[in-house]
Amino acid sequence: MPTPHIEANKEGVIAKTVIMPGDPLRAKFIAETFLENVTQFNAVRNMFGYTGEYKGKKISVMGSGMGMASIGIYSYELFEFYGVDNIIRVGSAGAYTKELNLYDIVLVTDAYSESTFGNIVLGEEVNTIGATTELNQKIKQSAIKLKTEININKIHSSDVFYRKNFKDFESINQEHDCTAVEMESFALFCNAKVTGKNAACLLTISDSLVTHAATTSQERQNSFTDMIKIALETEY
Repeated sequence: MPTPHIEANKEGVIAKTVIMPGDPLRAKFIAETFLENVTQFNAVRNMFGYTGEYKGKKISVMGSGMGMASIGIYSYELFEFYGVDNIIRVGSAGAYTKELNLYDIVLVTDAYSESTFGNIVLGEEVNTIGATTELNQKIKQSAIKLKTEININKIHSSDVFYRKNFKDFESINQEHDCTAVEMESFALFCNAKVTGKNAACLLTISDSLVTHAATTSQERQNSFTDMIKIALETEY
């Protein structure tokens, strides 16, 4: 049955693996650019979801929206109600170190957050949670096959985009060894743990809090193809 946020009416309409960008228009771009035999399974709140085939392999792609509250809803419903086994987030991130440049790709090992999301979902005090190791290993092999360089790092998942103290990133980098920031992975990893499913996150650096370099919104929507290809080529 449909959930409050996803209108697919039965299990099987959505593939066992979902590629999940934050922007629903990026989901549309991925489906139209890389998939064949595409059907749309969701348009509720314009959070577009599609299922198609990539090199004969059934796969789905769906937007998550911005922030932990949004991806927390969609990823939980996919895992719990639609039989999804794997979610790979493909998103953008801001660099916390000068070693990460625009368009560099990061495979997330762990996500640190000040959020209470994990405390509520998992019923325990948690501020750092890891991606699924086995899924990360498969993503690494995909990157090697494609001869695409990736950085393997811990990142910061923040609840707040506009921080009062811009310099917070320096202490988070130093104290928690976070090399970049985004706003979703922590919640995704928590939902994977509580449902017994698998989650991973690939990020492309879209801006730098150190150098202040930045990409445009159009570039973020359409130009992160290396990261997308790694996710699609991963063997599940």
